[in-house]
Amino acid sequence: MEITEIRVFSKEGPDKKLKAYTTVTFDNAFVVRNIKVIQGSSALFIAMPSRKMKKACPKCNFKNEVGSRFCNNCALALEQAKEKMDAKLEHRDIAHPITQQFREYLQNKIIEAYKQQVSSGTRTGGSSEGEDFIDE
Repeated sequence: MEITEIRVFSKEGPDKKLKAYTTVTFDNAFVVRNIKVIQGSSALFIAMPSRKMKKACPKCNFKNEVGSRFCNNCALALEQAKEKMDAKLEHRDIAHPITQQFREYLQNKIIEAYKQQVSSGTRTGGSSEGEDFIDE
């Protein structure tokens, strides 16, 4: 599988860890949007697109986001675990690499494209249409 295009949409601001969103096209046939470039404690890394998990209310069966205190439909107080929820339980990847080798390849290509954009001083790696899909 070959990466045929990477678009970078910078989101830099003062003291922000989220540096950019990217759109990656594979073999001119498949696109993955909303891959994030994040500044970690020692280096940049990528986070794959994800969505918040939902859990049904025991009273009305309405699906609320995991970690919600009250049901958005019937206002029932939802049980909360005494310990802080693990972020991995709250979010699930929509798309992600299966092998470590491909993850490293993808991460290196995206970070390279991000650094190239930063050094060139351009705002985005593509057209402004990319702003439409970003879900913050």
